[in-house]
Amino acid sequence: MSKSCYAIALAMLALISHAARAQWVVVDPTNLIQNTLTALRTLEQINNQVRQLQNEAQMLVNEQRNLASLPFDVSQRLAQTLATTSQLIAQAQGLSYQVQSLDAQFAQLYPAQYAATVSGNQLYADALQRWQHARAGLQTALQMQAQVSSNLSADQGVLTDLVAQSQSATGALQATQATNQLLALQAKQSIQAQQLELTQGRAEALELARQAEALERGRLVSERFLGSGTPYTPQAVNVLDP
Repeated sequence: MSKSCYAIALAMLALISHAARAQWVVVDPTNLIQNTLTALRTLEQINNQVRQLQNEAQMLVNEQRNLASLPFDVSQRLAQTLATTSQLIAQAQGLSYQVQSLDAQFAQLYPAQYAATVSGNQLYADALQRWQHARAGLQTALQMQAQVSSNLSADQGVLTDLVAQSQSATGALQATQATNQLLALQAKQSIQAQQLELTQGRAEALELARQAEALERGRLVSERFLGSGTPYTPQAVNVLDP
């Protein structure tokens, strides 16, 4: 029991004692005090229950805030910007990005050694196609760089919006969802960086393969030019005076 309840009980006891000295006692003081203390205890229990209900109500309000979903979603915006870079790869000209198709094309256009029977027209046609592949690889890499540069501006807007939503989150769920979308933005940028690295590496590999093939083609052309006969050997010549 609180101190205030005891104070009230003592005050009533003093009043009853004073009344008992002034006149005849018509009630039992002990019973009255006991009933008063019981009522005070009951009142204190009710107050405790009220406070408990208030705390439970506040807990429900907090849980409602924690379970409130974030009214903001950037997944569609991230998917759209990522789709633009993926589309560039899908539209890339030249050697295929598929392993099986790539192996067959590479074996044809970049042979380790030319057959002796290959024609000059075939050498020219293959060289032209290799140049076209190298040019297409470089073009795809440049297009990817331009698109990634354009996507950076959009990503900055997404980041600004997500930070604002995270700072104004009213509950745990909203904060978690904002954090997850920030992680999605980071993952999207990582994928985009890998795509950019892929196209740049492909362009470099195509150029290196073209240079390596040029050496083999140069060997074959030189061999055909020299032929299989005895090469010319210079000899000293006596010149007679007229």
